[in-house]
Amino acid sequence: MASAKTGRYVQVVKAGGPLEVVTREVPEPAAGQVRVRVQACGVCHSDTITMYGLFPGINYPRVPGHEVVGTVDAVGEGVTQWKTGQRVGIGWYGGHCGKCEPCRRGDHICCVIAQVPGISYDGGYADYVVAPAMALAAVPDALSGVEAGPLLCAGITTFNAIRNSGAQPPDVVAILGIGGLGHLGVQYASKMGYTTVAIARGADKAQFAHDLGAHYYIDNAAQDVSAELQKLGGARAIIATVTDADAMSASIGGLGHQGKLVILGVPGDPLKVPAIPLILQKRAVAGWPSGTSIDSEDTLKFSSLFGVKALIEKYPLEKAPEAFERMMSGKARFRVVLETGA
Repeated sequence: MASAKTGRYVQVVKAGGPLEVVTREVPEPAAGQVRVRVQACGVCHSDTITMYGLFPGINYPRVPGHEVVGTVDAVGEGVTQWKTGQRVGIGWYGGHCGKCEPCRRGDHICCVIAQVPGISYDGGYADYVVAPAMALAAVPDALSGVEAGPLLCAGITTFNAIRNSGAQPPDVVAILGIGGLGHLGVQYASKMGYTTVAIARGADKAQFAHDLGAHYYIDNAAQDVSAELQKLGGARAIIATVTDADAMSASIGGLGHQGKLVILGVPGDPLKVPAIPLILQKRAVAGWPSGTSIDSEDTLKFSSLFGVKALIEKYPLEKAPEAFERMMSGKARFRVVLETGA
């Protein structure tokens, strides 16, 4: 009898960590599932949900990771849309129930019991991942595994937020923050044809912002963000990628008629939102939660066609604990990605 296939898995044993590298037997995909041989997996700040038990009901040990790229290794019964050898990715969206109100209305990313790789089931800090077939996205050949990984979370979130913001080119779209999400957001907005404004702290970031494609740069440490945006006619959308509630609040006055502040970053404090300007100009403050697998495909195709790339730092899988700490330090430029060597 042939011996069972084994692989490396980087797991969190209990809430609070630490991460540990173990060798496990590789599971077979059940009906409706696909097994993926992982090539690369991004390390995202949202992995702290698993690391520290920030969501209720996480079953430990659990393998984090929701920026997964690899090749189909095996398919379960009933899976016809994926074949072995295909390059695929799995992002934050890892499946939906089909029964709750958002699902019944076709808004699967807002499923109230949504499955998320690395939280609901073992994710991509591993040699293999087993996931629902519905969670997979095709990956263009032009993108390497490490290039595609961050686009499945940071990429899709900013890309999807911009294209669903209500802005139409060449409207003014401002990207608040040019870190892990924001440096992709500037590229997307510029390449989509928007009048793109980058907002960050410090005059030293201006050249970097312009290199990414920004037409204008606002230093929110020295300039009045709202006043500067109003000089441009007001922003149709401000995509907030920072986690600073004060910075978000300070930008709201820069919205134009029917402008929308779209929140992607999660601040620890509440925002201060003046009601009268929102009412008089039909402005809005909203959130955006990423996207489904077909949105991931759109993001990857667009990125491949127009050359949108994340700035990344690479680590081998066995150094996942070090990679996680690098991400948490805030010093990475800008996305950390694990490679399995596959």
